[in-house]
Amino acid sequence: MANDSIAARVQELAERVAIEHGVELVHAEVAGPENKPIVRIFIDKPQGVTHEDCSGVSTHLGTILDVEDFIHASYTLEVSSPGLERGLYKRADYERFAGSNAKLKTRQPIGGQRNFRGRLLELDGDELIFEDRTSGRVRVPLDLITKANLEVDVEGELRRPK
Repeated sequence: MANDSIAARVQELAERVAIEHGVELVHAEVAGPENKPIVRIFIDKPQGVTHEDCSGVSTHLGTILDVEDFIHASYTLEVSSPGLERGLYKRADYERFAGSNAKLKTRQPIGGQRNFRGRLLELDGDELIFEDRTSGRVRVPLDLITKANLEVDVEGELRRPK
């Protein structure tokens, strides 16, 4: 089975397991060398994921992966929270986190720039409106984004009134 089809099958199974456990599948990926792949699953829920959530999804998904046996190598399964600076992978992520600070990397330069830091504003069709700290407001086609993460302002969070 080719790596793309393995990743697609892992995504499909992880989505099903996440739903059964009452969590959101944020992202699933297969990384590392073909002879020792790492299957990474990121899950979340509104009140945050617990160790028990990760353990339950890991045990359930691991059992299915072992039974279906389509990864033809010894693999490592990692299930975790997406973290504070979670990745943004889907259109719904950009909508959900509009107004948040983020950093983006694009496949091709936009206005001579490939790396952006600033605030997610909104989606307009298939473009993200982004307020970049350096170049101001830019329109970034979603299909040009190769990596995007929320960016937490730790100092700002510490100064915020309780």
